Amino acid sequence: MSVESVIPATTPPLVSGGAPLIGHAWNLVRDPLGFFAALRDHGDLVRIRLGPKTAYAVCDPELVGQLLRSPDYIVGGPLWDTLEVLLGKGVATSNGKVHRRQRRMMQPAFKRERIADYAKVMEEEARATAARWGPGETVDIGSEMFRTAVRVISRSLLEVDAIGEKADRIAESLHTVFEGLYRRMVLSVGPLYRVPTQGNRRFQSALADLHAVVDEIIAAGRAEGSDRGDLLAEMLRARDESGQPLSDQEVHDHVVSLIVAGAENIASTLAWTFHLLAEHPEQERRLVEEVNSVAPDREITFGDLKDLPHTRNVVTEAMRIQPAAWIFTRRSVGETTLGGYRIPADADIVYSVYAMQRDPRSFEQHLRFDPDRWNPERAQDVPEFAMMPFGTGNRKCPGDHFSLAELAIILATVAPQWHLAPVAETDADTKIGITLQPKKLVLRAEPR
Repeated sequence: MSVESVIPATTPPLVSGGAPLIGHAWNLVRDPLGFFAALRDHGDLVRIRLGPKTAYAVCDPELVGQLLRSPDYIVGGPLWDTLEVLLGKGVATSNGKVHRRQRRMMQPAFKRERIADYAKVMEEEARATAARWGPGETVDIGSEMFRTAVRVISRSLLEVDAIGEKADRIAESLHTVFEGLYRRMVLSVGPLYRVPTQGNRRFQSALADLHAVVDEIIAAGRAEGSDRGDLLAEMLRARDESGQPLSDQEVHDHVVSLIVAGAENIASTLAWTFHLLAEHPEQERRLVEEVNSVAPDREITFGDLKDLPHTRNVVTEAMRIQPAAWIFTRRSVGETTLGGYRIPADADIVYSVYAMQRDPRSFEQHLRFDPDRWNPERAQDVPEFAMMPFGTGNRKCPGDHFSLAELAIILATVAPQWHLAPVAETDADTKIGITLQPKKLVLRAEPR
């Protein structure tokens, strides 16, 4: 019998400072990153009030690990309720047997040998991006990386001639959709979002076009056949234990999930990484020297990644200090306990990987960009669950190795060709939405 099952569970402490009626909602809207970063000072598990509703914030990495691995909590809460408008009932938002079935059927698409095939697409798109720039040109690195990431995931989904035009449509629609989704997550005033205001009409139009282009991609994939070896072909060919394929709606929802994760998260991480390297020229110099020593006169391949430890460390440290996805929610299935505290049934639980990955209790010099902290002899000192940009357990992102390969290949392709230097009009403050992005990251391309 565990100690926790013997000791009566108590109610988690309520964080002070809430306002009448709205509770901590104003703190969350005004400075969400600072608000979550300060919560651990109140306890490892605390209560916050969002209007009339109480939510539970988990601030300790070990408790977050327990939360994510326990069957007592499912994907749900404000974040996922909002994202379901976009993602449907795909592998990211489903639970239980449905999730396990979908995950098993998707996993073959992300086998190591498949990622090696996709790596060529990643390198080609990175090289095409770098070729568009001229010496001394100012580059909006956020927009450039978004376009590159959308093209990579689109071509990996379906390699057909028309995918370039579809990728541009996806990129345009996603920008509008993500802005609207964050407002809907923070301000849960559902009926008002059906009022035909200009902003609501723009959101609904972008969402409809995104779903339409996904349907076009799937239709093209079915017409091309199922033996192409791309992500979509793998999904169309997949069968569950009873021999049943994914339904048309499941395929649609999976494709949307892949596009969203493969565009928004990758683009944000790359933009922040180039910004961090511009601020830390010694780390950039080491990365370029490493890449040139491995592949001085040829393109980077998937097989090269094992020989680029500093490049991989740069990516990992950028994801730590500037994570793209920064907040997650869960919902309790029934009354339960966590960390000795009582959690009622149907409670919303929230945790912030941004706050955890910048916690001085887990990371020495926590605000310092230090890729060497991920060398094996130092990485072993990082507490378990303090760094998990792709989640953990059976909810871990199935495309984690795909994403890591893409980040490293794009970085290793672009950085040896261009030094990207900050310019006066850069605004590196954080733009907060469903993901975290720089407000306006403009860099000057200087050839090496």
